[in-house]
Amino acid sequence: MEEKKKCARDVDDIDGYGNDTVYSENQTLDWNDRLYLNVKPENKRKMKVWPEKPTNFRQILLDITAKLENVNEIVFKAMAKSLGLEEDCLLKQYGENPIALARFNLYPPCPTPDLVLAAKAHGDASAMTYLLQDKEVEGLQALKDDKWYKVRIVPNAIVVNVGDQVEIMTNGIFKSPIHRVATNRERERMTIAVFFTPDATSEGRGPLMLSKFDAESNLRLKSELLQLNILLGIEQRDATLS
Repeated sequence: MEEKKKCARDVDDIDGYGNDTVYSENQTLDWNDRLYLNVKPENKRKMKVWPEKPTNFRQILLDITAKLENVNEIVFKAMAKSLGLEEDCLLKQYGENPIALARFNLYPPCPTPDLVLAAKAHGDASAMTYLLQDKEVEGLQALKDDKWYKVRIVPNAIVVNVGDQVEIMTNGIFKSPIHRVATNRERERMTIAVFFTPDATSEGRGPLMLSKFDAESNLRLKSELLQLNILLGIEQRDATLS
C-alpha cells in the first residue's frame, strides 16, 4: 500500500495510480484500479509517479514501448499498403512528437458481476492500442452487430485494437470497435495497454482521400497481414470471437 501511495495521482491529473475521477453523484464508476504513465514524449513523463519497485520496472517499460513502436510502424505500413496508399502516409500524420501512454489495469474480484462492469463500454481515443491480456482470466468483450462477444485469451499474443484516430484517418474503413470489460466474482484480472496517439499539435491529421474498399483491397489487406505475421513471428491461430 505504501508503494501505491507513492505513485498516487493528483486529483486534477491522469498520471499515477488511482481509479475513476468522480465528477457527479450519478456517475457510473468502473470496478478497477489503474496506473497511467506517459511514456512519450520524454518531456511529458512524470517520474515521481513511476514505481521504483521492482527496480527494473522503468527500464522494462521503456524497452516494451520501444518495441511496440516498431510493431506499430509495421502495422501502419501494412494498413496503408492494403488501401493502395503510400506506406508512410498514415505514419506521417503522427507528427514529430507522438504520444505513448501506458496503462496498467487491476480488476479485483466483484461480488456482483451481473450488476457491475470493470470498464464501461467505450472506444479508444488513440490511433492504435496494444493490449497484453491476463494469462488466465477473461474479461474483454467487443460489440458486433449489437451483441457482445468475449475476446479469447491467446497465450503470448498481443491484442491490437484500432482507435478513433485511425477510423478518422481512413474515412471509417478501419473501425474503432466499442468494447468493455466484465467483472469476475472469484478472480482478479491484470492487463497492460499501451496507447499510441498522434502529436496533439500536428496540423496534418485528417481523413485521407481513399477509394472504395473493395474485394481487391480486402485481398491486399489479408496479404499484408499475413506478411506482418511472418515478420513478427506470430503463429496463425483461431482468433474467432465467441
